[in-house]
Amino acid sequence: MKVTSSLLIITTAFLAACGGSEGSLEMLVSEGNLEDIRAKKKELSDQQKQLDKQIALLDSVISVKDTTKKLPLVTIFQTKEEVFNHFVELQGDVTTRQNVLIYPEVAGTLRKVYVQEGDRVSEGQLLASIDDGGMSSQLAQLKTQLTLAETTYQRQKRLWEQKIGTEIQYLQAKASYEAQLNQVKQFESQLSKYTVRAPFAGVIDDVAKDQGTVVAPGGPGSEVFRLVNLSDMFVEVLVPESYISDITPGKEVKVFFPILGKEVKSKVRQTSNFINPSNRSFSVEIPVPSLNGLVKPNLTAKVHLNDYTNNIAILIPQSVISENSDGEQYTYIASNLNGENIAKAQKNIIQTGKTQGDMVEFIGGLKAGMNVIQEGARSVQDGQEIKVLKK
Repeated sequence: MKVTSSLLIITTAFLAACGGSEGSLEMLVSEGNLEDIRAKKKELSDQQKQLDKQIALLDSVISVKDTTKKLPLVTIFQTKEEVFNHFVELQGDVTTRQNVLIYPEVAGTLRKVYVQEGDRVSEGQLLASIDDGGMSSQLAQLKTQLTLAETTYQRQKRLWEQKIGTEIQYLQAKASYEAQLNQVKQFESQLSKYTVRAPFAGVIDDVAKDQGTVVAPGGPGSEVFRLVNLSDMFVEVLVPESYISDITPGKEVKVFFPILGKEVKSKVRQTSNFINPSNRSFSVEIPVPSLNGLVKPNLTAKVHLNDYTNNIAILIPQSVISENSDGEQYTYIASNLNGENIAKAQKNIIQTGKTQGDMVEFIGGLKAGMNVIQEGARSVQDGQEIKVLKK
């Protein structure tokens, strides 16, 4: 009833001020009396102020009584504690310590090559042989002489044990046998240099010399084979010295190979004890699998090293964070949420920590269980009523 009465008063006043006095107003202007015109202006201004107050009263009543008013629509999510792992991204290359060039130990003609490129070989396996120039025949003769010396020695030993013969005969036979034995061993060691064997198990990556080629030890281009072991490879990364206390053996690592489009998980195996003075960095080794031979030495890898972990972190997207003129970051919280999903937007000043992707760690200003406004956060104001669409 009160609203109806106020509306009648406003309507009557408006008609009286505008419509009813239109003729007299024109007459007042045409007469040109300045004092009368000013008086009329003041009268109309007072009426306008009174109308504004009454309209404001009506707006406040309508806002309370109108159940169909439009509220800003927002979505929210509830904060919770979770594990937050921060990673620093660096680039490295795949390498292996078992990637060697195999050289001959002696000069000679490559008599036989027993392997081909791509062959898997075991440690100590014969790869090639070099013409020994008749040394194997000489060794056979020495072994024959060794057999004779051994027989003589054993016979003389038995006689000496039976107190037959002289001691000097026994000692001469023994000395002759041992000397012959040492000569054979030395000759075998020398002859072994005419064979090329695998120093470790791996794959023959390159056969540099063909059968019949004259080879010699040392010097550029004198290698015979390249042998690679792909079972013990690692990525070597140079890490800035500022991370020396954060990146330690055992830390989690994600290794991505852009060329292959594949990612593997690993852990830091070793960190160097030396800071390179030229670039202020230290090296880190991260073992990686061969992925069925796809991963090869010198392959480029993007490495994400875990340098920070918080087991009870609160994370929210960067998109819900705003910043005021003082440089403070803030979010809006949906407080006093009722059963009709009506709440009040509340500005909340926050302090942020590290960032990973689109998610930001909070170190102050938020607690678990708070309803943070997500969609619509840029269009609400502090203290404004809002309508929550969903959690």
